[in-house]
Amino acid sequence: MSDSELAAEFAEHRAVLVGAAYRVVGSVTDAEDVVQETWLRWSAADRSEVREVRPYLIRITTRLALNRLRQQKSRREQYVGPWLPEPIVATPDEQDPAAIAEVADSVSMAMLVVLETLSPLERAAFVLREVFDLPFAEIADTLGRSEAAVRQLAHRAREHVHARQPRHRVDKARHQELTNRFMAAAGSGDLDDVVAMLAPDVELVSDGGGKRKAALRPLYGADKVARWLVAVISAPENAGMTFGTTLLNGEVAYLAYAGDEVDTAGFLQLDENGLISHIYVVRNPDKLTGVPGRDHLL
Repeated sequence: MSDSELAAEFAEHRAVLVGAAYRVVGSVTDAEDVVQETWLRWSAADRSEVREVRPYLIRITTRLALNRLRQQKSRREQYVGPWLPEPIVATPDEQDPAAIAEVADSVSMAMLVVLETLSPLERAAFVLREVFDLPFAEIADTLGRSEAAVRQLAHRAREHVHARQPRHRVDKARHQELTNRFMAAAGSGDLDDVVAMLAPDVELVSDGGGKRKAALRPLYGADKVARWLVAVISAPENAGMTFGTTLLNGEVAYLAYAGDEVDTAGFLQLDENGLISHIYVVRNPDKLTGVPGRDHLL
């Protein structure tokens, strides 16, 4: 096979590989690095060992992503404040509603936050089984564990994720409408209106990475969360900030702009009563480089 044919075959699967790596490491930059290393392994691989290209590449990518996740551990320990996954534009090629919903479920900010609580092996087993539907025997080969151990890993991960993920799907139009109202209320400083949209036990997690103002620990409770949001938005350094909504991680997210630069990407998770139960705020500028500009606003 020529180099150009090899590259073309790899390119067919590249988006899937980036998606696999991203679900494991939670970072676009790290996922891209992992896929580049996968290409190097693929270009030097013995083709006689490759029965099916896609599973083969996913296995290589997952192994490399696991190594990268373990390397992240020291960086995470030194990180200032909570660590949130990096937002990503994730839209399936096809316009099938079921495919779109599947992508949204597997890369939503809420899902990635839950995946962060799993062990690296549980996370990889969950992604390979639940997202890519690989057989347990192949997952065992990928992770270097017995098939029985992998079944146990996948079972524990699935139970943990299902216990913590939202139990209902929110209509996108409804989600966007509430997001717009919420940001308008927060931007105007109307504390009562903000509190009225929050669940009593709402949780806010903000990631500034020590580079932008963010709470160093998660905040809980409608009053405390509302006051923090209003205080940040009304701070003198944020005067003139504007807001819009876009699709990130397969769901509606709000963006705050300082001039033409993205300052914040925020995700609202709603409970069964239509109240906001979780807010994830990404302000670390290093994690906002892939967020689209104003021309992609909804």
